[in-house]
Amino acid sequence: MTVTFASRFSVSTFAALGLSALVAWGTPAIAQGIQRLGEFDAWNAYQFSEDGNIACYMASVPKKAEGDYKKRGDIFAIVTHRPNESRRDEVSFIAGYAFKKDSWVEVTVEKETFKLFTQDDGAWAPDKEADAALVAAMIKGSNMVVKGTSARGTKTLDTYALGGFTKAYQTINKACGL
Repeated sequence: MTVTFASRFSVSTFAALGLSALVAWGTPAIAQGIQRLGEFDAWNAYQFSEDGNIACYMASVPKKAEGDYKKRGDIFAIVTHRPNESRRDEVSFIAGYAFKKDSWVEVTVEKETFKLFTQDDGAWAPDKEADAALVAAMIKGSNMVVKGTSARGTKTLDTYALGGFTKAYQTINKACGL
């Protein structure tokens, strides 16, 4: 199954999310009225309007970012809901560098491992089922490790705290009426 970046996310949408790395993509914004819903340990929850429809997301930065790199942009883990499009639990990662072409990212939550496809500096689960399974693991877990490889061959290992994940998730669910 081939899943492209464009089929899962709009670059211009992410540009408007209020995350500095996403704004750096420099595309016109279509999201408006970003409202911060709260900070829950390592995770922040937001709601915004996208083309007149409510959407919600939660984001975190890694507590530890490892790799033999000289320069790296901002790094985020994101879970997004777009109820008007019947889309929920869409998990994505922004790496702060361009991924190696045709590479996969490995995400480990406790003892469960997930493979995500990459394009440019983002990584996504290949389908709704993988998104749902990853979110379920994140709810139960305490840490998440994301392994990737840059276009230059640099291997990275980002460790995220999952403290506050469940509360942030419940908050975006409620805000988006899920």
